[in-house]
Amino acid sequence: MPQQILCSECGFSLYEGDVLKSPQDIIKKYDGKCPNCKKKLVFDHETMLVTSTEGLS
Repeated sequence: MPQQILCSECGFSLYEGDVLKSPQDIIKKYDGKCPNCKKKLVFDHETMLVTSTEGLS
């Protein structure tokens, strides 16, 4: 099942792929800021949203 990680502020796709990656690794990749809107990226497991992306392309 594909994984997608989005910026909660602007919806920018920070990661999309079949290999599961931790949100902390994605945050580190972008030096803690969304490259699109510059919002500080943090991982909050309380507000994490898990959805199916089947059928999306």
